[in-house]
Amino acid sequence: MRKIACAIALLFAVAASAANAQTYPDRPVRILVPYAPGGITDIAARILGAKLGEAWGHQVVVENRSGGNGLIAMSAVVKADPDGYTLAMASGGDVSLNPALLEKMPYDVERDLVPISGVSDAPIVLAASSRSPFHSVADVIAAARAKPGSIDIGTPGVGSITHLVLEWLALSAGTKFQNVPFKGGGPAVQALISGVVPLAILASSSAAPYVQDGSLRVLGVTSTARSTLNPDWPTLREQGITEVDASNWTALFAPKGTPREIIDKLNADVVKALNSPEIKERFASGGAQVIPSTPAELAARQQKELAIFKSVVAKSGMHVE
Repeated sequence: MRKIACAIALLFAVAASAANAQTYPDRPVRILVPYAPGGITDIAARILGAKLGEAWGHQVVVENRSGGNGLIAMSAVVKADPDGYTLAMASGGDVSLNPALLEKMPYDVERDLVPISGVSDAPIVLAASSRSPFHSVADVIAAARAKPGSIDIGTPGVGSITHLVLEWLALSAGTKFQNVPFKGGGPAVQALISGVVPLAILASSSAAPYVQDGSLRVLGVTSTARSTLNPDWPTLREQGITEVDASNWTALFAPKGTPREIIDKLNADVVKALNSPEIKERFASGGAQVIPSTPAELAARQQKELAIFKSVVAKSGMHVE
């Protein structure tokens, strides 16, 4: 009798879960963003959220919870009810770099989060001031090898994906660079333009306007493909740096325990939204491409990248205070 009762209870639970998925969502959905408004992750959440809201007939509220290197927002999602009404728009830094870099993490990506779909991917670039003597990646590496640690390169912050790219580039080139961290991409760009630093590693969208007005030049794109913002920018790989492959990507996650039926519906709706021409164009205008995926494909990307980043962090000695 006890086994029969358990089986009946399980049957009711499955039926209830399926029913919830059929009516989901029946109220507003929150997407938590670990950063301030205006950044790549925030923009991805707002573009996708608006499209999903139209399809669902319920508002998608984007809530920015910046601070703690992304940990505040991600921790809030981990602790949220696993009902599909609180989601995270995470960056690769949140799910691949932080676990590789930070000794104490308040969450475990594989244990505490469920992948839904990739959302967007945008290149990172190595840029030089138009007044600097550097015209190619080879120029930068030659100068660094002549005096290791003497070449200043600005980044938007310690522990950022751009900081990792700097350390990865140094490892690949067999030399050292001096990281000069700033509080965000805006200050890093301004420091580069004004000559405070001769070089910087930046989001491609941050550099593009200043390349157009002649203030900056892009020496290399850090991912394997050229940027849609300017196909004339060469990649690092084309210039002999074959190991470095990093970009600013975003993806949607839910708390562990969210019913599979809701995850499947979210995935289907997100993929449909991202494949619409208008959404592709909105991302492309900012130099990003959409990367809809299955949950399994997203999990595989995160795990592969985490393993690579752990190796780079260990070999370079990269750390945060």
